[in-house]
Amino acid sequence: MTDHEKVKVSELIKQSLIEDLGDGDHTSLSTIPKNALGKVKLIAKDIGIVAGVEVAKMVFLQVDNSLEVKVFINDGSAIKPGDLIMNIKGKSRSLLSAERTALNFIQRMSGIATYTNKIHGKIADLNTKLLDTRKTTPCNRIVEKLAVRMGGGTNHRFGLYDMIMIKDNHVDFAGGIVNAIESTNNYLNEHGKNLKIEIEVRNFDELNEVLTHGGVDRIMLDNFTPEQLKEAINLIDGRYETEASGGITIDTIRSYALTGVDFISVGALTHQISSLDLSLLTL
Repeated sequence: MTDHEKVKVSELIKQSLIEDLGDGDHTSLSTIPKNALGKVKLIAKDIGIVAGVEVAKMVFLQVDNSLEVKVFINDGSAIKPGDLIMNIKGKSRSLLSAERTALNFIQRMSGIATYTNKIHGKIADLNTKLLDTRKTTPCNRIVEKLAVRMGGGTNHRFGLYDMIMIKDNHVDFAGGIVNAIESTNNYLNEHGKNLKIEIEVRNFDELNEVLTHGGVDRIMLDNFTPEQLKEAINLIDGRYETEASGGITIDTIRSYALTGVDFISVGALTHQISSLDLSLLTL
């Protein structure tokens, strides 16, 4: 996690705790003595890849920076039922107030990392990189994309601001591929921005139009079959980066990667995920 990412995650945690705690954890405040101390352990109850350990630690310390957190298994590691991930000790009220938010982050992130790792494993011996998308939970993109990296995937653009992605609707509204590409390059020059340009093509006619005009960095080949993809990559002949997208699953991804495509984007990495089963138990 970079320093910039830590700042964004810290702010997300702050808002998540406001959402959960409101004006106070009244159950803990009313049942637990103020100075009571306790200790809890986070254990795995499932097989997978753990992600969000550092985020969970940040949650506990943001609730109470006097808590003592000891990590035994780091982000990106394989886990199995019974594995001890971390211990936390300190004020019992603080432990209980942080519990749900910490678990929400680490369970969700571990689910994403585990699924990403399964798909990445299908193509790990090839040069193709597995990409995520913007199909993320609103306001949780930072942690979900971190989880993708922890599972072996690669982050695509973070949002609409850090890369140009000319998709079919942009082309249609712009009046065609050439208009869209020229307008994009003019805009970047006028505003002094240095952003990579990717354009989506839906068929070979559109691909040939892009190849004739140029002016982009990457071509996304949307809903091409593996056979069509291989033919398209031969036509592109290394002049541009290539990306495959559209309905690619864990069962079909290797056939796409074997074409030599540079990237494969899979929205399901972040939007069709089951949380990994982890538990916080008292010691």
